[in-house]
Amino acid sequence: MSDPAVAVTIESLALGPFETNCYLVHAGGPNCWIIDASFGPAPIVRRVRELAKTPAAIILTHAHVDHIAGLGELRDAFPDAPILIHRAERNFLADPTLNLSAALGERVVAPPADRLLTHGETLGLDGSTWRVIHTPGHSPGGITLVCDDARIALVGDTLFAGSIGRFDFPTSDGEALFDSIRRSLYTLPDETRILPGHGPETTIAREKQTNPFVRPDDI
Repeated sequence: MSDPAVAVTIESLALGPFETNCYLVHAGGPNCWIIDASFGPAPIVRRVRELAKTPAAIILTHAHVDHIAGLGELRDAFPDAPILIHRAERNFLADPTLNLSAALGERVVAPPADRLLTHGETLGLDGSTWRVIHTPGHSPGGITLVCDDARIALVGDTLFAGSIGRFDFPTSDGEALFDSIRRSLYTLPDETRILPGHGPETTIAREKQTNPFVRPDDI
């Protein structure tokens, strides 16, 4: 169990042409996590070094191009930091069609994952404990990282403030996306902070009350 007294700090850096929210997570110890790796990750590298933290992992909420384009640069800067992704997207990192970079004319091929995540497992960072929840729909291997003690959920592109993730991509599934939001996210405590892949943070309560796309009626 994690110590509820552990203070979790989340720093957000909006990077690249899609203003993708990449996050630094730290909990008072010597380590940090990097969540997602968009275009131009130099600000991430700089901030990690300012904090004098050691990246214990680079965790990908999913493997679309705007969340992985900077992965090679981060691996060069922090060669000992393992890359973690859900097993359903293990092939996306090296496939420009699957990661959508080919459609942008970028053809991004990112370094391979060092570890594949599964639904229900837990990860620890300096006394804080995080649950890995598989939240597919926007992409087949989308994940949410939840710290129950801190009431924080890093949701990738599944849920946004007043909106939801796109589900018109070739590997998207609208029914799965709605199910992920209703049954995996809307069942979290109302005060849970939602930290999305784009745009401002929100809360579970706010989205259940006001999100025009997904209502909690079917929970």
